Amino acid sequence: MTPPNAFRPHPWHGVMQHESFPELVTAYIEIVPTDGVKYEIDKVSGYLRIDRPQRFSSFCPTLYGFLPRTYCGATVASVELPGAPLVTRGDGDPLDVCVLTDRPVPRGDILLTARPIGGLRMVESAEADDKIIGVLVGDPVYGALRDLSELPRTVVDRLRHYFLTYKQIPGEAGPTITVDPFYGVATAHTVIAAAVRDYDAEFPTGV
Repeated sequence: MTPPNAFRPHPWHGVMQHESFPELVTAYIEIVPTDGVKYEIDKVSGYLRIDRPQRFSSFCPTLYGFLPRTYCGATVASVELPGAPLVTRGDGDPLDVCVLTDRPVPRGDILLTARPIGGLRMVESAEADDKIIGVLVGDPVYGALRDLSELPRTVVDRLRHYFLTYKQIPGEAGPTITVDPFYGVATAHTVIAAAVRDYDAEFPTGV
């Protein structure tokens, strides 16, 4: 007989959101700042797959993953953000999240509880690829933050620089990427709600 809970739920489709969503969210972490390769969730199996080695010295400055049961589609793209390029579609992936913590986390493939404090509108190849910025609940340095305006500008600039440059290869013309604007917690909640609506539209009968 198969014991209860013998099968691991799919991190994208099988993990329910936090009971205080969207003020608190459950995030699935794919990569940590020390990873020398970029991992991404395999959308079919739910296991982490190596996407590519990190070719250069640019490492993601935060824990990085996504919010289960979200999807970046037309509803996310339609969220108006002053200064952002006009787009009509999302990138077709779950909504990404960057989680700030003072504590070293040695590996990905984990779940954690984060508090969204803002986000940024990244656009690549005319697709919205928003990054929600959150703080690890209970973190001794970042855990008390409630809005992106409370975060030191140097941390915001570090995130912006990473996403502007992480696909650049010296001597080659890379994709056109913009990372503007950054936004606060109220807009982050709007983007998260839009990503839930996109998910429900993309997977109306569940997975």
